[in-house]
Amino acid sequence: MSVSLRLSRGGSKKRPYYKVVVANSRSPRDGAYLEQVGTYNPLLAKDDANRVRLVEDRVRYWLGVGAQPTDRVARMLDKAGIKERAASVNPNKGEPGKKAKERAEDRAKKIAEAEEAKREAEEAAAAAAAAPAAEVAPAAEEAPAEEAAAEQAEG
Repeated sequence: MSVSLRLSRGGSKKRPYYKVVVANSRSPRDGAYLEQVGTYNPLLAKDDANRVRLVEDRVRYWLGVGAQPTDRVARMLDKAGIKERAASVNPNKGEPGKKAKERAEDRAKKIAEAEEAKREAEEAAAAAAAAPAAEVAPAAEEAPAEEAAAEQAEG
């Protein structure tokens, strides 16, 4: 019989409360168990002493006779200093999914296009600001020429 240290859920709807139990690995989650070796109340603050309570000597006994803790219970045992747990590394866990990557690329493309359009508008505005100044001077030179042409036509 393979034995595991796992959580058995209790409590009402949306108010979970767990027992840390030693059970046959084939029995249902909330089914029969061999012994209760602790409790876990996730509603309490993380630094609260009553959040996780374990009967350390019984946990050590069951680990000594070959009981395998589930991942969540192994984390609790590691935090309590009962059994060391190797940290698992999953570099892809925090990576966004395929669709999220596509949306991010589209967003980056739109931002780049908007910045390019803004830059072109600024350049056009700067060119337009420089162009009237250049046009004013030739217009001033043309005006006397027009006056001279008008005088010649009259005279």
